[in-house]
Parts: sequence; structure tokens; C-alpha cells
Amino acid sequence: MTIKPPVEDFATDFDHTDPKWVKDPYPIWDDLRERCPIAHTERYGGAWLPVRHEDVAAIAHDTEHFTSRTVVMGNGRPGEEAPPAPIGVAPPISSDPPFHAMARRLFQPVFAPKQIDDLEPFVRNLCRGMLDGLAGQELVDGSVDYAEHIPVAVIAKMVGIPPEDGEIFRGFVHEILEAVDLPIEERIERFAPIEEYIIARVEEHQANPQDDLTTFLLNAEIAGQPLSPEHIFGSMVLLIVAGIDTTWSAIGSSMWHLAQHPEEVARLKAEPELLPTAIEEFLRAYAPVNMARLVKEDFDFQGCPMKKDDWILLSFPAANRDPEVFKDADKVIIDREVNRHAAFGLGIHRCLGSNLARMEIRVALEEWLDRYDSFSLADPDAVTFSQGQVRGPRQLPLKVS
Repeated sequence: MTIKPPVEDFATDFDHTDPKWVKDPYPIWDDLRERCPIAHTERYGGAWLPVRHEDVAAIAHDTEHFTSRTVVMGNGRPGEEAPPAPIGVAPPISSDPPFHAMARRLFQPVFAPKQIDDLEPFVRNLCRGMLDGLAGQELVDGSVDYAEHIPVAVIAKMVGIPPEDGEIFRGFVHEILEAVDLPIEERIERFAPIEEYIIARVEEHQANPQDDLTTFLLNAEIAGQPLSPEHIFGSMVLLIVAGIDTTWSAIGSSMWHLAQHPEEVARLKAEPELLPTAIEEFLRAYAPVNMARLVKEDFDFQGCPMKKDDWILLSFPAANRDPEVFKDADKVIIDREVNRHAAFGLGIHRCLGSNLARMEIRVALEEWLDRYDSFSLADPDAVTFSQGQVRGPRQLPLKVS
């Protein structure tokens, strides 16, 4: 974390790593929605923040004026050494049309419902094993002891990487998604071990092919041509980082909410069929992911003079709390019937792994609720949240019984 001045006015100087934002961003977005629905900052080389659903949706669908060649907002921009814009740094999420459609189509069978169903027994056994290991404890960290391990193990299994490397994966998440306020030179230096690790795993799979996603990428073709090394590397980064932090954060936020609402815990235990609906509401209310775009060329959007290479921070969580779209948007209603939320994004980059994420969240909560009769925050002030574009509890001390 760098030393920088605190934000005084988020409308003209927003920062998604500011302590106020990290602790509780919802009042910030509500205030901006009323007085400045597209905020601006000179930090990170210049950036814009839309918080109304209509503006977030318009930009997310606009591939003419905005590029996705990099989706993590930080100091600096992709240089000449980065993969070209059509591919981007982490395809397909960083790919622009028309290449995007081909890169995305490559992954669609991998995340099809049948493939995800086949993984469910593994996830359920994983959750039960972790809960068995916590038996007898009255104090449990819902994030450190439980939530963070679930997507790590799942992604490790899918890409064919040793599960004991989980701590390494969590380090990747921190360096790529949380340490965004560091100088670009330091960011590049700290990325080097990540690059070395992934290249080594790819080389191992080249020498010893396996039935996993890494070997799948090595054998894949687009338009009759094998994937470039940059494409394989970028997709591996995407699978490891995006597949872990988003789901970890969603599971943790759901547990954080329920720990403060024993009446909802009792209802879900009495009406387990309600859980999928409740999960959709947790995803809406506590959507973990903000996504970045870059402005392609100077462009006026809704009266905002956007310049080439300005960042756009697409706040899907803020869009999900827009009262123009959702009734009682600031309330968590676990039996909400109409809920077309944007937690998994909007437009061509809507999350390919949504089926996997939903399954992991559901199984994690089912097993947790089955194991504990009640749970509550051991110390609300001890709960900490991640900074940057993905938000979720990092420490979540719970009293369980």
C-alpha cells in the first residue's frame, strides 16, 4: 500500500483503494448517484466511475468506444510489450471483437452446466472435510478457515496445479487485484514471480500432458491455428485469479451478511429450497466485482470529456443498488422474486464461470448451514475487506455453535 492523500470528495477524486471505500463503499455510491453519477479522478492517470445502472450497462455494451485490453485499473497502461488489443492481457475477458467471440467460444464447453455438475461432489467433499477439521472450535474465521480455500482447490483441480500451491494463488490475487496502487515499476517487478510460476506449469504440461485445462489450452486452436504463448499465459492468469477471488469474496460476503441476521439463518435452515434465491440476492447486494475499461479515443459520454486511455471503472455493484432498477435496492431481501442483477457483468464479457461460481457458493453455504445451528460476528470491528476491484471479507471471525 502506498502513502497517498485521503479522498475528500469522491466525485472529483475517487480512489477504489481509499480506506473509506474499502470499509463501506455503499454510501459513497449512493451519494454519487444523487449528485454526480459519473465521477472522475486524476489518480491512476485519469479515470471515470459510472454508478447508475444505465450508464454502467451502456459502457459495458459499447465496444466501439471502449476497449477491454486490460481490465484491472492501476498506475500505468499496457505498453508495447503487452499482447495486442484484440487478444489483451487475459483472454477472453481482455479481448475485443471480433477476436473476443472466438476466444470466448473456446471456453464455453468447459463451463457448461454438465461439466459443473460433475465437479459438485468434489466441492461438497472439500467443504465437509474443512468443516470436520474445524469441529469443536467456538471461534472460526469464515474467510481464512473456509471460504478462501474452496475456489483455490477447485481451480487447482481444473487447471492441473498442485492444491498445496494455494498460498501462492492467494499471493497472485493480492499482487494483481489488490496492490493496484503501487507504482507501475514495482507492479512489474512483483509480477515477475507470477510469470515464472505459470510458465513453469505450462512447460510441465507440455512435457507431461494431463486431462485438465492447461493441456486443453496447449491443444486448442482458433481459426486452425494453435493459441499463441501470450494467449495461453493470459488465460492461465485469468483462470487462476478471476476464478479464485470472485467466488471467495461472494461466499465470504454471504456468510458476513447471514452472521448478522440470525432470523434469515433460521429461515434458510427451515426452507432450504429458498437458498438459490437468497444467493442471487447476496450476489446483487454484495456483488464482488468492478471491472475496468480503457477509452479508445477522445469521446464525450453523457457530457463527460473522456480522453484516450482514460480508465473506466465499471461498478457492477453500484449498478446493482440503483433504486431506478431495483425496488428497495439498499435492502437485502432473501426471497426477492425479480432480480436481474449484474453481479456477473453485462455485455459480451459477462462472466463465463457464473455456473461454477453459483455452484461453489451454493454448496459452501449448504454445508455451512447444515453444520452450524447458529453463528454470529465475533467482533464486527475485526472484519476486514479487500481493496481494489474485487471486494470481500479477508478476515471474518465468527462465533459458531
